[in-house]
Amino acid sequence: MKRVLSQEILETLEDDDPAAIKGRKDLLWVNGIMGNHRWVAKTLRRLGRPEWSVLEIGAGDGALGEKLITQGICRPSQLHAMDLAGQPASWPSEAHWKQGDLFESPLPEAEIVVANLFLHHFEADQLARIGRAVPKTARLMVAAEPARYAFHRIQGGLFCKLMRLHEVTRYDMMVSIGAGFRGDELGKALNLGPDWTLRAWCTVFGAYRFIAEKSGSA
Repeated sequence: MKRVLSQEILETLEDDDPAAIKGRKDLLWVNGIMGNHRWVAKTLRRLGRPEWSVLEIGAGDGALGEKLITQGICRPSQLHAMDLAGQPASWPSEAHWKQGDLFESPLPEAEIVVANLFLHHFEADQLARIGRAVPKTARLMVAAEPARYAFHRIQGGLFCKLMRLHEVTRYDMMVSIGAGFRGDELGKALNLGPDWTLRAWCTVFGAYRFIAEKSGSA
């Protein structure tokens, strides 16, 4: 499957649109089945340090960031989030939220950079720009994205029917899988540099896991 990017419907809807509200709830199910939030938390606990700050790019509704706080991965003051959308109402008061385009303004400094179902929205040249924008302070980058295999299209379609997910979610899931990653594609596109050690693999539930560690971070 060649990687193809298309517009996802959820991105075009107003925040208060009933379809958008249902779509965001569906995404919690999708993240749960893929195990993304659990994996990110486990990876940060294993590879990060308690004193390191965390930056989530494309933070969306803030659900992942809030879980990192409640699970003790980081304190609210150590958490930075950036998204085109404004700060969610439930966002912790001590945590930081920057609204804006990551291509237009510098990313907040942090030792850990996290992305969850975000990087697949970008073409290779845009991913290279994101790679260059990673803060110099970063020691660890962790990303959970869709895996691009035909099997996961079938699997995803069955899951949508079983869970009776919204038609917007069904459409966007197929688009996301088509824009997902395989093998070392993400690492090559980000082009973080020779100081970084990269690992990437796919899971049976359609998740593409990516870890980048900078030399000297141990």
